[in-house]
Amino acid sequence: MSRARVARRIATAAAFGGGGISLLGGAAVGVLLTEARLAKRMVGGSDGVPPRADGRYGSAFAHRTDEAALRLVFLGDSIAAGLGVRRARETPGALLASGLAAVAERPVKLENVALPGAKSDDLDRQVSLLLDSSLPLPDVAVVIIGANDVTRRMPLAASVRLLSDAVRRLRDTGAEVVVGTCPDLGSVEPVYQPLRWLARRASRQLAAAQTIAVVGLGGRTVSLGDLLGPEFEARPRELFGPDNFHPSAEGYATAAMAILPTLCATLGLWPEADERPDARRGEGFLPVAEAAAEAASEAGTEVTAAHAVSSGPRGRWALMKRRRRRPVEQEHPQNDSGDPGDASPEGAARRGA
Repeated sequence: MSRARVARRIATAAAFGGGGISLLGGAAVGVLLTEARLAKRMVGGSDGVPPRADGRYGSAFAHRTDEAALRLVFLGDSIAAGLGVRRARETPGALLASGLAAVAERPVKLENVALPGAKSDDLDRQVSLLLDSSLPLPDVAVVIIGANDVTRRMPLAASVRLLSDAVRRLRDTGAEVVVGTCPDLGSVEPVYQPLRWLARRASRQLAAAQTIAVVGLGGRTVSLGDLLGPEFEARPRELFGPDNFHPSAEGYATAAMAILPTLCATLGLWPEADERPDARRGEGFLPVAEAAAEAASEAGTEVTAAHAVSSGPRGRWALMKRRRRRPVEQEHPQNDSGDPGDASPEGAARRGA
């Protein structure tokens, strides 16, 4: 069965409240659990607390505009929270808030409610925190979720349904939504075969199904799969953190640079010329399931609803883009009193492409 067809089945099951798609037989489950126990012993502890990066970014732009600060919210698991780095400015939330402020030339207020260890069933709680009536509504939300759903064997259809519910609630408020899909867990260094192959298969199937669901709700997705694939496999000491599982500072910067163009584009801030598909980069219109399956295996690939070609014989269509990565400006947030704390804005550009 093709990857696109499997992803479509998972997304359909999620939409109609079905169960998961079974990946393994009984014997394979036994092998998987044995390999998982061995891998767990080799992967370092992940019980730390991620640095808190909430705050205001791009304060230098405040005097240039009368517009209120953009409200950027982060939801998801330990990757969204930035577990594995020691400095707030190294978290993906801080990197993207700084980058968004620089592109928009407007302050950005970051609020991150992501929880290390969270599965998709925690998204409802996280969304409720962000939609508190005492707070302004978010302008844009970034969601990164799915890794724990795979490792803890949540049915993939249930995982997609829970993500869909969260995206729908955010979209109903008028917020734009960007989802970083499930990373490729087959790239975790201490994981060996056959667990590596099974983890890769499950995580890519979930990522593709997430894309089908999110695009159907008017959101956009960016594949994180390949960022935890060839690049991490080639430079694991550089891109994985001390626990051999979560990204290092440079790993998070790599992921942030993949998401930033999509984050800006969803708010209408990216150059219009770059919004047109470029056939030389393999961009174009595809049935959404095919675009989702292809994106799941290639880092930084964006999938969004196709407005020019809404549907065809094979269902809804989507636009698949491979955006160039750009450097991300870093800046420490100010606290509510306006004190910049121990650092001023930095122009540290991370690795570009």
